[in-house]
Amino acid sequence: MSKTIKVALAGAGAFGIKHLDGIRNIDGVEVVSLIGRDLEKTREVAAKYGIGHVTTDLADSLSMPEVDAVILCTPTQMHASQTLACLKAGKHVQVEIPLCDVLADGEEAVALAEKSGLVAMCGHTRRFNPSHQWVHKKIEAGEFNIQQMDVQTYFFRRTNMNALGQPRSWTDHLLWHHAAHTVDLFAYQCGSPIVKANAIQGPIHPTLGIAMDMSIQLKAANGAICTLSLSFNNDGPLGTFFRYIGDTGTFIARYDDLVNGKEEKIDVSQVDVSMNGIELQDREFFAAIREGRQPNSSLAQVLPCYQVLHQLEQQLNA
Repeated sequence: MSKTIKVALAGAGAFGIKHLDGIRNIDGVEVVSLIGRDLEKTREVAAKYGIGHVTTDLADSLSMPEVDAVILCTPTQMHASQTLACLKAGKHVQVEIPLCDVLADGEEAVALAEKSGLVAMCGHTRRFNPSHQWVHKKIEAGEFNIQQMDVQTYFFRRTNMNALGQPRSWTDHLLWHHAAHTVDLFAYQCGSPIVKANAIQGPIHPTLGIAMDMSIQLKAANGAICTLSLSFNNDGPLGTFFRYIGDTGTFIARYDDLVNGKEEKIDVSQVDVSMNGIELQDREFFAAIREGRQPNSSLAQVLPCYQVLHQLEQQLNA
């Protein structure tokens, strides 16, 4: 595909804007349609980014013959059904993490993606952050092997607020959303499937209906282990912090930044063409479309993550 890739983006909130900012840096791609829940706010975002078509209904964008691909930055509970809708409409699709919050829905999306031959990708951004890419390259070169990953995912979200501090129309989830990042990354970095997983959770919030604190243990087939602590009750610092403890060093990744165990900064600026993980994720999506191949973080590649999450959910509900 040599022509401009024309994109519809669903979700004009905090994460949709991150994608719009990233796409601005990618040649040969144009966002031609923006879908949002609030029409006026969506129009404001569309005007800022020069997007001509605005709607509140994904089906409107899917009916546009010029649309080649869709990026879904919508609430978790809509991801699987909207992914299916995009594939059925013959559109390449990138759905933000998580692919699903019910395993059967994710399995259906994977099956349809494989049958369709379209590019279908899930936004497991940690695979693309330069910090994690740097570690991955050392592992691939045989210079580093993970013994343990120690991960903290901490937010302060006792109400439904997004990353911009604006009210959300949906409820976030520690297991199906935030744990998905680490469960997938651990198996990806180890190059080894997860063979054992345990979870415990704290009290259920009386109005949000979700656990606000959770602890997860993982073991890979190669013997590496992972300990993951998650909280919506933590009043700073916020974000996810990954400590890689290996046979030749210790590395701490904070989004796109990396330091060693002594907090000495590691230069990851030359790892890829950008320091923006979201932009790199989008670049992979569009490159896979142009090259007619499956992307890193394809639906099929990330499905094992959701199989583990399903197993953990069963444990927690038992």
